[in-house]
Amino acid sequence: MRRQVDGGSPFERAYGYSRAVVQGGFVFVAGTTGYDYATMSMPEDPAAQAEACWRTIAAVLAEAGSSLEQVARATYYVTERSHAEAVVAVCGRVMGEIRPAATLLVVAGLLRLEMKVEIEVTAALA
Repeated sequence: MRRQVDGGSPFERAYGYSRAVVQGGFVFVAGTTGYDYATMSMPEDPAAQAEACWRTIAAVLAEAGSSLEQVARATYYVTERSHAEAVVAVCGRVMGEIRPAATLLVVAGLLRLEMKVEIEVTAALA
């Protein structure tokens, strides 16, 4: 059985994706940027963007029937190497002892210039 979870982003329907898909005992969370979807605003600071990513991810995991504690895989994308330390510091604090298998990639850019960080995860259902 497959279930889609909406994260509240207007991009989801417009661009044809779900914030998360629950299937086969897992929750696959799409790449998540630092937008506050209620106000469609995004902080300038990469660490603050990472914090916002994790808030969105935690909320969608809860809605899907999972949690941050169930995250088994994470991929972190940053648009500049200089952002990496601040972003992984946030990730380290949020993921604490969970310590998923993770990858950090420095990419040429994300969809919009203001996007400096994107995080995607895969979690087990709780």
